[in-house]
Order: sequence, then C-alpha cells, then structure tokens
Amino acid sequence: MDTDNGARWLSDDEQRAWRTHLDVSRLLMYQLERDLQPQGLTMHDYEILVNLSESGDRRMRMSDLAQATLQSKSRLSHQITRMENAGLVRREHCDTDKRGLFACLTEHGWQTMRDVAPLHVESVRRHFIDLLGPGHLETLLEALTPVAEHLRGHRGRG
Repeated sequence: MDTDNGARWLSDDEQRAWRTHLDVSRLLMYQLERDLQPQGLTMHDYEILVNLSESGDRRMRMSDLAQATLQSKSRLSHQITRMENAGLVRREHCDTDKRGLFACLTEHGWQTMRDVAPLHVESVRRHFIDLLGPGHLETLLEALTPVAEHLRGHRGRG
C-alpha cells in the first residue's frame, strides 16, 4: 500500500475490527431479511411498519418517515406504493399542508405487525443477542453509541 499520500491506514487490529463489523452488518441484515421473507416482508417493509406502529396515531408524514428510515423520498414513495398494494399502509393528504402526505398503518398492517414482531424478535435473539456473552451487550452499546451519534449528526452533510 502506498503510504506516502498522507492517509492514516488502518492497523492490523483496526482492519480486523472494521472487516468483522462489515461482515456482521451484512450477514445479520441478510439473515433477518431471509427470516422475514416467509411473512412476505422485507426489512424495509418491517422498518416502516415499526415506525408507523410506534407513532401515536399510527401515521407519519412521508418526509419524516423518509428521514427515519434513511430513504430518499422517491425510494420511500415506491416502497409505500408496494405496501399500499399489499394493504399494509395507505396515504392520506395533510389538511394543513396541501402538498404534504401521511403514510398510515391500516388495520391489516397493524395486525401484520402484531403477528410478525414476535418472529422478528426471535430472529434478532437467535442471530445476535443470544450469541453475545455476559457484559458484551453493554460493552457493544458503549462502543457503538458515539459512532451512532456522530453519524446522526452528519446525516445530510458531506
């Protein structure tokens, strides 16, 4: 590797930690997605259902939902259309802002969430939580919290 360009290259330990993190992130999301497939959902679907189900009135402005799920407004719109066709959500116009739209959880979407959430939690436990030893969860949370806060602060910036 060319070290004369001023880059701060990763040490062997840093490289192993980084690549392990990448492997775990990709493999875990792949497995969680596979475990949702029999229910006819993707991880994006599930994330939207979670956000809507945790909202007080089971609806969110589309722009807020796009930000919460880190999707572009265009990508979210396509996702919501697909979920509308499945009867999980519906769009509603905003009375106070004629350009604004809400994504709303339907009764079918709410029941789907209630049915799928226990299966998803079991998948998270089986493929992540239960594999961590005593004290590891707290250590992981301590280690990752500053990274998450840093990245939240950089959203939308270069």
